[in-house]
Amino acid sequence: MKFAALFVAGLAGADAFAPANHGRTARTSPLFDMPDAPEATSIVKDAGDMPVIQSRGGAPVDVRYSDFLKLVNGDKIEKVTFSADGTQLLGVDTDGTRIKLEALPNDPDLLTQLTTHKVDVTVLPSNEAAGGLGDLAQSLILPAALFAGLFFLSRRSGGGMPGGMGGPGNPMGMGKSKAEIQMIPDTGVNFEDVAGCDGAKAELVEVVDFLKQPEVYSKNGCRIPRGVILDGPPGTGKTLLAKAVAGEAGVPFISISGSEFVEMFVGVGASRVRDIFSQAKKNAPCIIFIDEIDAVGRQRGAGFAGGNDEREQTINQILVEMDGFDGNPGIITIAATNRVDILDQALLRPGRFDRKITVDLPDFKGRTRILGVHARGKPLEPDVDLEAIGRRTPGFSGAQLENLMNEAAISAARLGKSTIGWEEIDSAVDRIMVGLEKNGGTATLSQRQNELVAYHEAGHALCGALIPDYDQVQKISIIPRSNGAGGLTFFSPQEARLESGMYSKQYLESQLAVALGGRLAEELIYGEDFVTTGASNDIQQVASIAKQMVKQWGMSDKVGLVALDSPQQGGPFMGRSMGQRGTSWGGKVMGEADSEIERLVNNSYLTAKHILSSNMDLLHHLAKTLVEQEVVSAEEFQMMLVEFNSKVVPYKIVGEERNRDKLPFQSLPVNV
Repeated sequence: MKFAALFVAGLAGADAFAPANHGRTARTSPLFDMPDAPEATSIVKDAGDMPVIQSRGGAPVDVRYSDFLKLVNGDKIEKVTFSADGTQLLGVDTDGTRIKLEALPNDPDLLTQLTTHKVDVTVLPSNEAAGGLGDLAQSLILPAALFAGLFFLSRRSGGGMPGGMGGPGNPMGMGKSKAEIQMIPDTGVNFEDVAGCDGAKAELVEVVDFLKQPEVYSKNGCRIPRGVILDGPPGTGKTLLAKAVAGEAGVPFISISGSEFVEMFVGVGASRVRDIFSQAKKNAPCIIFIDEIDAVGRQRGAGFAGGNDEREQTINQILVEMDGFDGNPGIITIAATNRVDILDQALLRPGRFDRKITVDLPDFKGRTRILGVHARGKPLEPDVDLEAIGRRTPGFSGAQLENLMNEAAISAARLGKSTIGWEEIDSAVDRIMVGLEKNGGTATLSQRQNELVAYHEAGHALCGALIPDYDQVQKISIIPRSNGAGGLTFFSPQEARLESGMYSKQYLESQLAVALGGRLAEELIYGEDFVTTGASNDIQQVASIAKQMVKQWGMSDKVGLVALDSPQQGGPFMGRSMGQRGTSWGGKVMGEADSEIERLVNNSYLTAKHILSSNMDLLHHLAKTLVEQEVVSAEEFQMMLVEFNSKVVPYKIVGEERNRDKLPFQSLPVNV
């Protein structure tokens, strides 16, 4: 009975008879692992419904649990042996036949029945102690391997970084900076590799000199600038200048992106700012470069967001580190952005960013020098003139010029040429400006469509060429482009006008007439009922320019020198204007403004119509040439002007009175 009590306690503990194994591999007795002999077995019932097991050979016979209970109650079972986990049973009946059950149900009365019918019960020894330790070891293998892998990767990515710059090198160092520190900067760029921005380069050369010879300036009582911010359009070389500073300064250089400060966790940004300046102090004199600082340095208190803003905490920490109570002598912070208008004013004040260096788009000389830098190592044909390319690319940034030379080299290699010619360069310019040529070109259009596009572009070109003091026609093309344009007329803006950004009233009115020239050509050739939507972009441009002339630039005698559009409209911060009452004008003033806009458009329309009507022969000839050649160069177009004795029309506003019947549209666009 002592054995029986122990057995009941063991079975009653953890569902000993449950068929589930709780995730462990079943450990069975050698008796259960005996190979089954291929003997025929069967179970029949006698006259008293008692199961009778018939077997030939020594293989255990599988029986149902209900049959097993009938054998026990009929005193037909002599002994049973349970597996250690109580899920399997091997028994011997009174005839010596072995039986087995491989999935015992959870029956708490089974042991009572066995002992009542004097069945010899045996339980195999348990190996749970050893098995438990083995299971524990197996369960720890995966977490241990995962932890070891993470630790190894973290050590590789940042643990051995010079200066101990945290980051992913410390698995628990979420607040550590991800900045890259170079004790001996090796960017492969110096000031000789930077062209087209001489003014910005001169300022940064002086910054490098501050670090190399601080005593020269300190003896005159100079304070070394704490920060320099580089501002300019994308692709003008701000990051390239920072690399050149790193290559020339010879002091430790720490670089980080503004977006790397802020994470999803509160306080991480400020912690990383403290960490990066702490490392800079240890390595002073030192340069910190923050690229795209507008990601973290936006104006505080703007927008609709309430509560705690993680960016504000980060910028507050930057303000303190750059010019706080302690100060950071020997550390110069250089930042780059193309959105200086959205930066916080406290960040831009002297004492933090003392110098604001604007990196503008290069002028003609700058473009030529940039092309010379990027032409190194490229085999150019003798007739390729870098100055001509510079004149062809007004408004291009340094990055676009580098891409131009690279695309030209790729095009030459694609054609199997060993040198780069003007054709490849001209094709690269068009590709960058207006996209790829559509597959098939004009062959995908019908003859009538090609002719219509040719007349449309010829109208633009003639208006541009025959209006005084307008941009020179560079090229005319009717090849459809991937940007949706069916044809294009390229104008080359005057360098002085482009650099100054100042446009006269005469030039703007001429621009309106040139934009409407394409629509006028369609109307004169095909009639008003057959004009197309090809001029939709031109009409939008006309409406936009005329609206700005009247409502922003004071170029209307009736409206006068007032700005009807509030300067806050279109600002980067929606929330800043909340609660502020904008300029409100009455309906009469706005009605006069709309009338003036309509008058400007009407006069420009009549000017373009006068030009094209006076040069119909040239219009037909140019359109025919475009259909045949697809492209007309500036030289060919100039020869046509001479051949047809075309004259520039005198500057005047044609048709002072409004004439709705001759307008390209009966009413003004909604946004005017």
